[in-house]
Amino acid sequence: MDVLITDDSGFMRDLLREILEEDHNIVGEAENGVEAVELYQEEEPDIVFMDIVMPIKDGIEATDEITDMDPNAKVVMCTSVEQAEQMKDSIKAGAEGYITKPFQKESVLEELNSIAAG
Repeated sequence: MDVLITDDSGFMRDLLREILEEDHNIVGEAENGVEAVELYQEEEPDIVFMDIVMPIKDGIEATDEITDMDPNAKVVMCTSVEQAEQMKDSIKAGAEGYITKPFQKESVLEELNSIAAG
């Protein structure tokens, strides 16, 4: 499965890459929503892991843009536990699901497999 990772934290991107790269193809990494939208258009990944809070363009705006371009886009939001309100906005923007930080390998893979199957 082709995966795009979007997070303004290099540490978080590294963590997700380590979890995913064994079984999935990482087609790109973005630091903000603008890069995420551009990379999505270039790479057409099967799934996007999208941080909510980022500079320039946040994950909700980027998800909205991506799902407007491609209604079949699969986006998983990456959130801190206290971002419940933003999660509601993310789902409205077209996100398929979410994972919480700090990332646990099992929950990341469960969410990915659930969306891939769905």
